[in-house]
Amino acid sequence: MRIDPVAVVFDFLSARKDLANYVTGDLVGREPNETTIYLEHAGGFRAIRACMDRADITYQVYAEDRSVAAELAYVVSEALLEELPGRAVGKALVLDVAEAISPRYFPDSTSREHTYQGEVSVFITDS
Repeated sequence: MRIDPVAVVFDFLSARKDLANYVTGDLVGREPNETTIYLEHAGGFRAIRACMDRADITYQVYAEDRSVAAELAYVVSEALLEELPGRAVGKALVLDVAEAISPRYFPDSTSREHTYQGEVSVFITDS
């Protein structure tokens, strides 16, 4: 069974009271300058005799204030790297998480909103 890695990360971050109101898997209905954590599947592959998936997940944190976006991006990064490994989330077991790109300032080219973007590799299998 293939597991949607964005749903795994979404469910994990949404379960945190400090992040739940900000996490989304799409930007539909989002207003400019709303603090938002946007998750996107950036790639990945099947590994180890088709027993594990590696999914690259990009997270973008939008906020009206640059310091808020930066702080929230580092909270997301820390949660994914330090709390998610070893957890069962729904039908997935998260074996490990590795940082691919640390949070960096990446202002939105259209809206010019303050955005920090990072990427992690999530290694998952069936729980």
